[in-house]
Amino acid sequence: MHYSIQQVSEMLGIPIQKLRRWDEQGVLIASRTDGGHRRYSRELIDRLAASGLGTTSDKTNAELATIRKSLAEKRRVIQLLLDSENRYRDLVETSHDLIWTTDAQGRFTYLNNAAYEIFGLAPKDLIGRCFFDFESGASHISNRRFLATLKRDGEVKNYVSHLVTSKGQDRWIGINARVALDDNGAILAIRGTARDITEQHLATLRIEHLAMHDALTDLPNRHCLQRRIEEALAAGGVGALLFLDVDHFKYVNDNFGHRTGDHLIIGVGSVLRDLMRGLNGELYRLGGDEFAIHLPAALRKEAIEVAERALDAVRHYRFQAAEDKLISNLTASAGIALYPFHGNDVLALLSNVDIAMYQAKDLGRNRHMLFDQDSDILRSTHRRIHWAKMLRDALDEDRVVLFSQPVVRLKDHKTMHHEILARIRDEDGRHIPPANFLEIAESLGLIKDIDLRVVEKLLAFMRENHQIGKRVRYFVNISRVSMSDPDWTRRFVALLRDSGVNPSQLVFEITETAAMAEIDVTLTFIRQLKDLGCRIALDDFGAGFSSFYYLKRFDVDYLKIDGSFIRDLATDEGSRIFVRALNDLAHGLDKQVIAEGAETQEVLKLLSEMGTQFAQGNQFQRPVPLENQPVLELETSASAA
Repeated sequence: MHYSIQQVSEMLGIPIQKLRRWDEQGVLIASRTDGGHRRYSRELIDRLAASGLGTTSDKTNAELATIRKSLAEKRRVIQLLLDSENRYRDLVETSHDLIWTTDAQGRFTYLNNAAYEIFGLAPKDLIGRCFFDFESGASHISNRRFLATLKRDGEVKNYVSHLVTSKGQDRWIGINARVALDDNGAILAIRGTARDITEQHLATLRIEHLAMHDALTDLPNRHCLQRRIEEALAAGGVGALLFLDVDHFKYVNDNFGHRTGDHLIIGVGSVLRDLMRGLNGELYRLGGDEFAIHLPAALRKEAIEVAERALDAVRHYRFQAAEDKLISNLTASAGIALYPFHGNDVLALLSNVDIAMYQAKDLGRNRHMLFDQDSDILRSTHRRIHWAKMLRDALDEDRVVLFSQPVVRLKDHKTMHHEILARIRDEDGRHIPPANFLEIAESLGLIKDIDLRVVEKLLAFMRENHQIGKRVRYFVNISRVSMSDPDWTRRFVALLRDSGVNPSQLVFEITETAAMAEIDVTLTFIRQLKDLGCRIALDDFGAGFSSFYYLKRFDVDYLKIDGSFIRDLATDEGSRIFVRALNDLAHGLDKQVIAEGAETQEVLKLLSEMGTQFAQGNQFQRPVPLENQPVLELETSASAA
């Protein structure tokens, strides 16, 4: 394969000294043996000898120059390949993500050093094993599901698996994989990456827990109860629902303070939780001093027995309100409704059990009442007649009044937009807040007229105050009923067209509850308004966790974080975790965040640090009539978007 320098000298007729000089100059390069002797490529020397190198100097020099150029190019290419391989090896071995390959059966053939973090073992100790040897559950089931998906689709993305490391530590990992096929289409190998997502997974579980549980007692909350009742009604079963309300709770708050009131609620919750341990039932805290008990498969007799035991437990509870004050005469009132007899949908059942509870209070408290259909009809009829007349008169006499509250940019505390809040002015000139009439307006079918009247008055205000074409935006709440009515949308489009208002100045707020009530209706409404140029905000976001899954499909521009998470942001770590996660989520989806109920400087500072762009609350300004609100001038402020 090689010639010595003496052989080359004889074959080419070139002196040995000249060959040595050519070697040093890079003209005709020789390799070296372990002993330092020069060796020349046989193929190269034979070519040079055949070309007559030793006899023609010009020809020799040209040939050698060509060879030298070719060898230099080969050396350059080889060096590039070596550099590329070294870079690849450095990236793979220093990556925090696990990079792996397996055979066709999923047994590891290669892993990088991230294997230590994922499995607690060195890569060499994992060769021949697979992911699901470490699966916390039934590994063969997970393995079959994983491989079946790979065979069907050719790849798997974000496959989440719960593993237990060699040291007994829990790990949640997200796996991405793709198959390599042979010429016959059979799986030859599997390649992919994996990432430790334990921290994100646990944070998500924590967020879901916070969204579905009461922060004070850690009991499941109203959203959780509604979901459970929906499931029970959908299954076609029977059962009972109890509402319990502590009697005269306001007295405790007024005389001993809200902190003492919170401790009382915690104590009552603990008493009821102890009671439920021996019963086939579920305990919830609905808010304030109100609790609920769900008894699946229970009928009248069992429900009454549980109500009596719950009231008795509250009566025997002794609460230390202060160092020298013991509350020993605590009582509660309870309402009972049976499903499907007293309501075959969630709203009807909750409304009827609530009525039964207040019937117990009206009859003297410290007792339970089973929902009475007849008395409810009478009570409901009187209430509906009263509100129907009041709301219709308010519409006919133009007593719908627009209030507004500023939406403030946190980086400079500058007012950028306004939220429009509807009020009804009664015959005495007092303004009735929407919480008092919206629900009954929906049940009476008047909410669509109120929503349209609000929009109509807002468009007129914008036109009269020369707000058309400016960058300021007005946020308007829209009800679920209006959102699902195509005729309402058509009427709104006509109003908008005639007003001359820039559609992008209108932001329609959809509550999370309304958005999730009918997903397809929500998506259709959002698409229609976005096509017009309007903006969309998802209001009360975070109050229920169910919308997280659909958030990517909801093409909204703003997320308004529910005030229940903002008000105690400075004192509650759980709320801080939740709000920070919502900000990260919103920023990742390119949506702007508005925090509702921002009331203190400390909360505003925390929100700014979390990346929240806007805030709204009485800290800046309480709602005032729109006509009294200073008109914003934002023509040149691009950041107002």
